[in-house]
Amino acid sequence: MSPRADTATMAKPSLDVNRIRSDFPILSRTVHALPLVYLDNAATTQKPESVIDAMSTYYRSVNSNIHRGVHALSEEATEAYENVRELARQFINAASTREIIFVRGTTEGINLVASAFVPTIVQPGDEILITGLEHHSNIVPWQLVCGQTGATLRVVPISDEGEVRIDEFARKLTPRTKLVAIAHVSNALGTVNPMKSMVAHAHERGIPVLIDGAQAVPHIQVDVRDLGADFYAFSAHKMYGPTGVGVLYGKVELLERMTPYQGGGDMIKSVSFERTTYNDLPYKFEAGTPNIAGVIGLGEAIRYLSRLDRAAIEHHEHELLEQCTSMLKEIEGVRLIGTAREKAGVISFVIEGIHPHDIGTILDQQGIAVRTGHHCAQPVMERFGVPATVRASFAIYNTAEEIDRLKTGLLKVREVFG
Repeated sequence: MSPRADTATMAKPSLDVNRIRSDFPILSRTVHALPLVYLDNAATTQKPESVIDAMSTYYRSVNSNIHRGVHALSEEATEAYENVRELARQFINAASTREIIFVRGTTEGINLVASAFVPTIVQPGDEILITGLEHHSNIVPWQLVCGQTGATLRVVPISDEGEVRIDEFARKLTPRTKLVAIAHVSNALGTVNPMKSMVAHAHERGIPVLIDGAQAVPHIQVDVRDLGADFYAFSAHKMYGPTGVGVLYGKVELLERMTPYQGGGDMIKSVSFERTTYNDLPYKFEAGTPNIAGVIGLGEAIRYLSRLDRAAIEHHEHELLEQCTSMLKEIEGVRLIGTAREKAGVISFVIEGIHPHDIGTILDQQGIAVRTGHHCAQPVMERFGVPATVRASFAIYNTAEEIDRLKTGLLKVREVFG
């Protein structure tokens, strides 16, 4: 082996996948008497023992409401909760914990911006710009706010490969565009959008940008300041944390302009029947008792991911994507949906003459979990002329052997349907 080849080999980042798999209890179970192959990570990821333990420990030994008590349990719970805000700040490189708002997930984060920010900047005839790749959670809130304000929703079309062309995107930006809302990574196709370039184009025209980061944070190291994002939303359950909790990042100057999304306890400084004074950031957007255990679980998920080499994660998942793509091309009748040059660990496909739901059912009988349907992205399905796809999505604990299992399962599908 030449010195150059040796150096190149040594430079490749790698994960100890077997050790990682041992951290996830559910991966040891069987489904229909066969070892589980879990390839539905874009829907939700599995949880490591440390996340499960952190949430259990909170309920077993710390359980108390936060911010309101002077007794020991309340103070311990508050400290644990607020420590996660700092972890989240570091995780996405926000400038301040004032920019980290805990929400129920990406969907609520987007709705918060739609309800509390957009009405302050749009008038009838103004436009909100999205792309043809979006999840319903990054479509419907904008339709609602357009209906309320008289603004218009505009869509940048996607190519046959499932990509957003930057020149088309730039052309759609007009003096009437008041907000751009884009997925960092497509949940249906895995397309990775060139976010830094898209944000720069919008900012050249003074247009703020919201990024749906639900599918990005598990796969890509995200730096909101480097991207230039004005808002960035993501969910814990897509990144090995619990359901029902997530983060909305927003620049301080924008959050300060916004009226609270919900009213109630903890988002106030003072209340009388005549007037209310709102709390400081970020608390003015966190009304009521939050999902304290969920936030603690999110914090442990961040710690877990932060202990791993993020470059190694990207490399591992890219290898799985390439292996799966090559495998699918070998199977008769398979059509790949979304062949973008830059993709995360998501692959969608159909098999000629076989409904995706039938494919998913037969795979399930072989212990293989994939997602079938429109993936909350019906406009994407319409663009490619299909009612649904089969979607396999990868995570840090998936293996090359599981791709082989998927191939065996798909050959069984071909056998059953002729």
